[in-house]
Amino acid sequence: MIELGYWLVYLGIGLTLYVYIGYPLLLWVITIIYRKSHPQSNAFTENVTLIVSCYNEAEVIPDKIENCLAIDYPAELFEVIFVSDGSSDGTDEIVKQCKDTRVKLIRQEGRLGKTSGLNLAVPEAQGEFIVFSDANAMYQGDAIKKLVRNFKSNDVGYVVGAAIYTDGNKSAAAESENRYWEYELAIKTMESQLHSVVGGDGAIYAIRKALYEPLDARDINDFVNPLQIIAKGYRGLFESEARCYEETANNFKKEARRKERIVNRSFRGLMKVKSVLNPFRHSIFSFQVISHKLLRWLIPIFLLMIAIGSIILSYQKIELFQWLYVLETLFLWLAIVGYIKQNQIAIHPLFFYPYYFLMVNFYSLVGILKAISGNIQVTWSSPRASIEASKLSLLEKSIISLLIVLPAILYINFVS
Repeated sequence: MIELGYWLVYLGIGLTLYVYIGYPLLLWVITIIYRKSHPQSNAFTENVTLIVSCYNEAEVIPDKIENCLAIDYPAELFEVIFVSDGSSDGTDEIVKQCKDTRVKLIRQEGRLGKTSGLNLAVPEAQGEFIVFSDANAMYQGDAIKKLVRNFKSNDVGYVVGAAIYTDGNKSAAAESENRYWEYELAIKTMESQLHSVVGGDGAIYAIRKALYEPLDARDINDFVNPLQIIAKGYRGLFESEARCYEETANNFKKEARRKERIVNRSFRGLMKVKSVLNPFRHSIFSFQVISHKLLRWLIPIFLLMIAIGSIILSYQKIELFQWLYVLETLFLWLAIVGYIKQNQIAIHPLFFYPYYFLMVNFYSLVGILKAISGNIQVTWSSPRASIEASKLSLLEKSIISLLIVLPAILYINFVS
């Protein structure tokens, strides 16, 4: 039993540290020694289609139309297609009011999801290159030029831009997501320098139209489509200078739902294109997708291994692991305080960072379990959509009470 405890703790800690620290450090060292060249071209002669997915976006769609038409790209080579997934708030009518012939509307009847909408829009696109965007993502004027210039190399199949959050200082939820995203952008940069960035970004990424395959409605397009392109032998680049600006969900509950949905569909997508996990076929990229995505999604399992191993070894009166268990309990209690105070305007980072960390990993696990059971979320709602105020249900109160009391009871048993 003691040997099992050691294995659980050391393996859990080792894998967790590798995912969050070891992998980025390894990327950094490798990219110092080796970088792939990324030739670029500023001769913009290819047709480009910007596809904007929307569902009930009347609040932001006028600004998005204005933003699209202000993009710096030759007008005769540029078009915009808005795909409405059965919007019912006047979004379609606002798009129809635009008199610019470059702007088109495709309405998808019913509520079939973003991916089904893209399957309708891509065949209608005139562009050699397709740029995917969301209604709330406002592009920097030169963003599309910065994306397209990277397709000079024939082996580049997709290019991902940088989505920048503009509300990182407005709430604890926004600040947590903003810090996490800054970390992600740094990893994307290094992955691109080594081989390929893992996955796209629904707010801003471009592909060669010829590489688009019709997707299943349950597929998450900005992850499955790039994986399919990699499987065909192409690369995917990250272009940090191609920027769009958007707001976070600005609410811990909304972020939790978004994380669950993304992991739920992404895990299924990875299993669909699991050939990219084969290092004998995709070598470096397999290492990247396993380290960046698969192991990251499994962090909740590694955390449980650490907790179980700590309990086993604490019962054996091993002081080091008794202290480790105390630190784990303290971290849990800080996260619980963050959860209880999540709707307050000001929360100290000491509370909301532990809560954000555990929340993200918990809902990642929920998303994976749902994917394994075949429960895939197809539709989505705007992150600005209202949700019920966060209230503690009787079940939530019971779980929190148990999490507060149980560690203390267990520790009393350890030292008695």
